[in-house]
Amino acid sequence: MARFSRRRLTRNPARGAATKAIIAAKAPVSPTSPQPDAAARVASTLPSTRRLRRGPVANVLVMAVSAGIVGTLAIPAYAFAPGSTGPQFAQTDVTKLTKAQAQSVEVTDDVIAAPVTADGYDTVTGAELQAAAEAEAARVAAEQAMTSYAASYSGPSVGDFLANPPYPNFDLASVYSVATQYTGVPYVYGGATPAGFDCSGFVMYVYAQFGVSMPHSSAGQGAMGTRISEADAQPGDLVIMPGHDGFYAGNGMILHAPYEGASVRVQPIWTSDYYIVRIGI
Repeated sequence: MARFSRRRLTRNPARGAATKAIIAAKAPVSPTSPQPDAAARVASTLPSTRRLRRGPVANVLVMAVSAGIVGTLAIPAYAFAPGSTGPQFAQTDVTKLTKAQAQSVEVTDDVIAAPVTADGYDTVTGAELQAAAEAEAARVAAEQAMTSYAASYSGPSVGDFLANPPYPNFDLASVYSVATQYTGVPYVYGGATPAGFDCSGFVMYVYAQFGVSMPHSSAGQGAMGTRISEADAQPGDLVIMPGHDGFYAGNGMILHAPYEGASVRVQPIWTSDYYIVRIGI
């Protein structure tokens, strides 16, 4: 009689129970026989928990494997949170510098500090604005006066006198005498005829009749002559002031075309800021 291996003859309770469950499930059931409920059938086919119970070592292994599986499944949720790779989660330059070690910057000797400047401005008062408006009005009026002046005069000009001087013999008394003939001529800015004079235009027009050519400028006329003392001054000499001139009339007086709205006249010299110039010496 053949001998079987102990290993092959050893029963496996779990396998046997599973086989019985399969056979029972396939066996026909009589309609009249009592039907056990589903829970009872399943319970009858499963091995007893007492049989499946393992030792302490097996339980520890099962728990370790279960914990590993749970941890592995949870890693993506923490490591790859949605949006964590966006630029708003990146380190800023300030954070990087804060975490960096101490740094130093070398500055060469030829580096200079940038100059600091402050803008400045001048305020304009109401009086200054008013004065500017009045000056502009005066300029417009002078232009209009010059237009009417040029249209109203048809006599000889400075150029005509220089080309053919009516008084070829030059002396200061004659100069002053001719100048007094134009007393009452209105002041016109830029004027140089009996239709209207300004200060230097008046002097230029009178001296042109003696064949003396002068610039239409008080400073230029003063530079043509020689300075003399007031004690030596005679009528016909020139009184030169800053921006103005006229004929010396004797006794501290001046014959001149004063300003817009006035006429050629004689009056006292009103300032000490002047000097006397004689033409022709």
